[in-house]
Amino acid sequence: MSERRACAALGQHRSTQRKVPRGREDAERLTSDIIELARQYGRYGYRKIAALLRQAGWSVSDGRVERVWRREGLKVPSKQPKRGRLWLTDGSCIRLRPEHPNHVWSYDFVEDRTHDGRKYRMLNVVDEFTHECLAIRANRKLKAIDVIDVLSDLFILRGVPGHIRSDNGPAQLVARPSPSTRATPRRHDGFNMGPLAQTLRAHLARVASCLALNSDEGCAAQCN
Repeated sequence: MSERRACAALGQHRSTQRKVPRGREDAERLTSDIIELARQYGRYGYRKIAALLRQAGWSVSDGRVERVWRREGLKVPSKQPKRGRLWLTDGSCIRLRPEHPNHVWSYDFVEDRTHDGRKYRMLNVVDEFTHECLAIRANRKLKAIDVIDVLSDLFILRGVPGHIRSDNGPAQLVARPSPSTRATPRRHDGFNMGPLAQTLRAHLARVASCLALNSDEGCAAQCN
């Protein structure tokens, strides 16, 4: 078959069979610069990369950078959710990671309204390792005594956890419910906790010591 008939059958111009396509002389250098900038500025898209290239002396359009960007499979990674951190007094930032069940519990309040427009609150206690919801208490009003009551019942049913975390109101703490802990409770930001958090921690320490005594008479005497 002749070249003319083959090109007509394929719908191609005859010049495509004679002229060898040549890329631009600076194509490889431009590609390497784009990859390097994308590695250095991971959150930048091709438009910002093109602006940086023009600042560096390149005469290049956004469209050309986009073609190289897509050809090399470059893309902006999706944003990761932010996680809270615990700032210690020495300036270090550590978040306690649960390593086993009953290692870290966390509790928080959820608020909603009923059909008549009245507010109600729910206290939720979660094991951070197993993601199990240990307790839910709902009421129109929840006070410190309700938190103490729920946690005390959980201590009796499931044992004393290693740590308790809260990020709501003045009770922002990562506390050890242990009677041997005598340091002043502090929040994430380094300020002293309010009286609500201190009262809560003191009561939880008494409950933990009661459970450690393993004696009903001694427990009743100390808790009362």
